[in-house]
Amino acid sequence: MDDDKPMIEQATDAITGATEATTKAVKSGARKVRKAAKKVAKKVTKKKATKKAAKAKKAVKKTKAAKKAYKAPKKKKKAKR
Repeated sequence: MDDDKPMIEQATDAITGATEATTKAVKSGARKVRKAAKKVAKKVTKKKATKKAAKAKKAVKKTKAAKKAYKAPKKKKKAKR
């Protein structure tokens, strides 16, 4: 303790210092959490996008193959009377 400063001033300085330290810790923690969340989001969206793209490609291949395999039935000619 400093004998030159009054007690109230010393207490105020201590409280101010503590709040500043807490604020810095919270900000840095929040920053780290945000950064980690972005990394996870990128990985998750990338995986989902690749899965969706693969499914879409398979669906397109199936439809093309189905179109080639499917032959429209020939229409029967009507008999003349």
